[in-house]
Amino acid sequence: MQNTVYIGQYETYLQDVKQVSKNTLSSYMRDMRQFEQYWVRKAGTTFCQAAHHDLETYIKWLRQAGKSAATVSRCIASLRSFYQFLVDCGKVSSNPASNLVPDKAVKKLPQILTSKEVETLLDQPATVDPKGYRDKAMLETLYATGIRVSELIGLDETDVNLSIGVLHCKNWSKDRMIPLYPAAITALEEYMTRVRPHMLSNRDETALFVNMGGERMSRQGFWKIIKHYQEKAKINKEITPHTLRHSFAAHLLENGADLRSIQEMLGHADISSTQVYAQLVKKQLKDIYHKAHPRA
Repeated sequence: MQNTVYIGQYETYLQDVKQVSKNTLSSYMRDMRQFEQYWVRKAGTTFCQAAHHDLETYIKWLRQAGKSAATVSRCIASLRSFYQFLVDCGKVSSNPASNLVPDKAVKKLPQILTSKEVETLLDQPATVDPKGYRDKAMLETLYATGIRVSELIGLDETDVNLSIGVLHCKNWSKDRMIPLYPAAITALEEYMTRVRPHMLSNRDETALFVNMGGERMSRQGFWKIIKHYQEKAKINKEITPHTLRHSFAAHLLENGADLRSIQEMLGHADISSTQVYAQLVKKQLKDIYHKAHPRA
């Protein structure tokens, strides 16, 4: 159908012209395929026939389906971007999504681990077999640098310089060099010299972290690793790969690092994204005050 063709063209545009990240591309494509299913079922016509009130009805349907404010807002952004693409291509004369009003999302402070919880989690991998050495190196690297899980699994062996203790993180928008603490350097050195060469299925494999089949680790694969060690550590918090990123930033701030340095290491384009950790640390101090002060 023509709708599928439009989505395919839009995907190519996002990849080749806008050069969006893999996560953004995946989210936008998921949103558009969901809208395609809804629109075909409801109207059975091409996207070009959709008017503003049709899109409002779709957004209302999303809310009634229980979608979160953040999800609805992202879907609106996807529709705006898609229809602007159709305008630019001359398929429609105006953007019917331009006046859609996004939901006001309640901003939640990110959940972090305490320093003790981090130590407990990092102590879980048993360095007695290849998997243990690899998992230890991955967890230490994630907490040492605060990189995203997509950046972690995207690392190549050449991105690590153990002699000077830094990691080169390649991002679609900005490259950055991040220091490594001694325990992370040790874990990486043991993995890279004693384990990784024997795990590779192909000697030309460039990936730093590989699965038990010898190929580059996937997001899903690392997610399972995190959940396994969370259960093993008996930590009663929902831990995701991003939890260690949040913990990295908050702990640096607690120990005197400035926001600009943390912004640089995290790869945030806007300082406002980093300032959430200042709010988090202030909240924690306030909670401690109320719990500990005898007159609070």
